[in-house]
Amino acid sequence: MSDVQANRNLPYSGVRVVEMTHMVMGPTCGMVLADLGAEVIKVEPISGDSTRVLRGSGAGFFSTFNRNKKSIAVDVKDPRGVEIVHKLLGGADVFSENFKSGTMDKLGLGYAALSRLNPRLVYVSHKGFLPGPYDHRTALDEVVQMMGGLAYMTGPDGRPLRAGTSVNDIMGGMFGAIGAMAALAQRERTGRGQEVQSALFENNVFLVAQHMMQYAVTGKAAAPMPSRISAWAVYDVFSVKNGAQIFLAVVSDTQWGLFCDAFGLAELKADERIASNNQRVQAREWLLPQLRKHMEAFTAAEISAIFERCGLPYAPLTKPQDLFDDPHLLATGGLAEVTLPPDASGAGQAIATRTVLLPLTLGGERLHLRAAPPSLGQDTQALLTGLGYTPEDLRQLTEAGIVKCQYAQPGDASKPSANELASA
Repeated sequence: MSDVQANRNLPYSGVRVVEMTHMVMGPTCGMVLADLGAEVIKVEPISGDSTRVLRGSGAGFFSTFNRNKKSIAVDVKDPRGVEIVHKLLGGADVFSENFKSGTMDKLGLGYAALSRLNPRLVYVSHKGFLPGPYDHRTALDEVVQMMGGLAYMTGPDGRPLRAGTSVNDIMGGMFGAIGAMAALAQRERTGRGQEVQSALFENNVFLVAQHMMQYAVTGKAAAPMPSRISAWAVYDVFSVKNGAQIFLAVVSDTQWGLFCDAFGLAELKADERIASNNQRVQAREWLLPQLRKHMEAFTAAEISAIFERCGLPYAPLTKPQDLFDDPHLLATGGLAEVTLPPDASGAGQAIATRTVLLPLTLGGERLHLRAAPPSLGQDTQALLTGLGYTPEDLRQLTEAGIVKCQYAQPGDASKPSANELASA
């Protein structure tokens, strides 16, 4: 099956999404829809999405969340740039943005204006807060983790700690995509689009809802995860032979028997004080030190082999970079080969690597990578031509700095000059 045929078989093939997004939240929404087959057009400023050049913990943002998209570089502060976006949106199904409240309205790209332009348009806004007393605040993933209880639950007592990845940004984008899907389905019945909103704070509250309900049910506040009373006696990281660490879990009475048999713990298996899981939880203060001492005699590999054979839950402590070579991900197609263009990698040169696909299958198949993250403006010429702009129009817009076209990688002698556009 060709790539074109495969794309036609995807659920959102034929859906056009125009996004004006940056960082993680908005781009995640577009990536989900793009992976599902939608044509996603990323409208970038002439200077490009700022995440193209982020370093530190943001160095992977652009290359992770912008695959399977097209890029058009437009100055939307100029009326001619806004006109281009309006023309794109006239035939679009979804518009997605994640800028500060009021920004889109000032540009003539707010929901009220665009719904008049295209009544069938689904308008997705990704914000810090849904409308209410907090919606004037500037939010970041870390901000809402602190105010939404997640940092409290993650860190030790008195030491709130953010989760180790952009959980609210990513999930907020996913909920934006879910909202877009729901609005598209409803449009089949009503013929009209609608506004969809997703927000970081409300997403974070959803993540800690189980701890809120724990308090409602028990009357006792949930303790931070490092100091919580676990529901299971053996559910922790163990330091073992040669200084290695491994997470081990024994979560049922049957598993307790298997664990004791496998590691020569007959006395503990026969001890009636710890015959049930709840008894073992109450005995953790004296039981866990014994188990830790016992497990120190085994290597992580030996323990892994025994737990694997017995069907017991365990996990090696893995660093993110180790996952590029994970045998399960490689065997199941969870990673796709990709070459990041220089301005998408932020490294000044193309990088061949692997990227992580959506964690789902459709009809037993993973959703394939169809296109690497785009170079800035790589699709400007094709998209403007499709909107009816002539080569002369392109030349004038390019020379005026309203659009930017990327014909080849920087330094490539084959890249045409602006003058050559007139005869393209």
